[in-house]
Amino acid sequence: MHSGMVPRHAGQTIGDSTMRGTKTTAVLVLAGALLLTGCASGGGASPTTAADSCATLQSEVRDISNGAQNTLAAAGTPSEIQAKLDDYSARVVALEEKADNPDVADALARVDEKIAEVSAAVETLPTDADGAIDGDAIAEQQAGIQEAADKLKTACAGKTDSTGY
Repeated sequence: MHSGMVPRHAGQTIGDSTMRGTKTTAVLVLAGALLLTGCASGGGASPTTAADSCATLQSEVRDISNGAQNTLAAAGTPSEIQAKLDDYSARVVALEEKADNPDVADALARVDEKIAEVSAAVETLPTDADGAIDGDAIAEQQAGIQEAADKLKTACAGKTDSTGY
């Protein structure tokens, strides 16, 4: 080898190894800097804003509200309807337990209370000759659930915290 490089392994010279070592060191230094930057900013993930949290929460409550309303509209026995409404109520309670804003927690509690109220009333709702729950009674209960869910928008609009819901 006339280039002044000493062969290290077949096809590799000390000069090649030094270049790779420099690149590896640069990559490690860059990765370390990125890691430290992530730790300094709270773990690398950006904090969730109040608007993002409330938008996510409103979406979840909208899904719950729609599901509860659809449960009422679907044919089923009162016990089947109650079981499904109880599941929706449990989902609302889980969200309520995470709420750090009293207005949001109150709005979620109202949704839960309304779903529980509807669940308890299912057996007493008027039925037609075929045993199906009266459409007007269903519409009234659905409107009550929707109204309770809509209160969350007001609660989120008044939220001033920077994170969470």
